[in-house]
Amino acid sequence: MQALLNKYVAKAREHCVPLRSKRVSPHVLRHSAAMELLQAGVDCSVIALWLGHEAMETTLTYLHAHLELKESALAKLKPYERAKAERFRPNDRLLAFLNAL
Repeated sequence: MQALLNKYVAKAREHCVPLRSKRVSPHVLRHSAAMELLQAGVDCSVIALWLGHEAMETTLTYLHAHLELKESALAKLKPYERAKAERFRPNDRLLAFLNAL
């Protein structure tokens, strides 16, 4: 499996510049898959079984990492500012149309 992974990672690095500085191993793929399952809404207990973790606490590290990803994404957002609601003012053309009904 390692040989196949190395082959395809080398091929991917030709087209994906950020991948050139990353270490890719079967263990990294395992963590990535667990994070994807978590993001898809799969229950932590199912992920724990799939990964073969003896203790649920081990799998909860993925949950904490997932929350940190969400927090960092939210931190990049501009705070919500509620705009003052303005009353809709129809133009003359719309009023003429409605009056003609």
